[in-house]
Amino acid sequence: MNGPRAIHIHQLRALALLVACCLAAAARAQSMPTASRPGDIQFGGGFTFGRSTYNFNKLSLTGGTAYATFDKRTHWGFEAAFHQVKPSSDPTIYERTYELGPRFYLTRGRLAPYGKVLIGRGVYNFSGNIANIAYNLYTVGGGADFAITPTINLRADYELQNWLSFPLATPHPSLFTIGAAYHFRIFPKSR
Repeated sequence: MNGPRAIHIHQLRALALLVACCLAAAARAQSMPTASRPGDIQFGGGFTFGRSTYNFNKLSLTGGTAYATFDKRTHWGFEAAFHQVKPSSDPTIYERTYELGPRFYLTRGRLAPYGKVLIGRGVYNFSGNIANIAYNLYTVGGGADFAITPTINLRADYELQNWLSFPLATPHPSLFTIGAAYHFRIFPKSR
């Protein structure tokens, strides 16, 4: 066939070939995995320094922290933390907290700044061991993890806690932690 109709058939064949190539590329792109791992976990500990109040007296606190994070989605994860701190002025007083909640993080190379909101339970041991009472609490905080190696992170963390229903002026502990964690990725099971 010669003439305008012949050119039209060749154009349709070229268009069909182009569409087939584009569909094949799109189908191949969909077959690639959408995620390379189910999540990241880190377990760590550190030294904690803080300020608090008891019976309207300011207390300087020192102690330790243990924490774990699980980051399942990009930028979102969960954190669990344990703190035990006490003042040097009265060794019978201590504040112990157990906290859990969501965290939001950004990854900037080896630095991962984050913010968090945690809820939990705090145990306050009063002066002279006269009482040991637990209170509900919530915490807002943030900090940054810095990857020294693929498996070791350093952490600087700040928390402002609010103890609920605490008698004689809520302590509102302000805690700063310097620590390190072991970080590893969870890989999917092979079939």
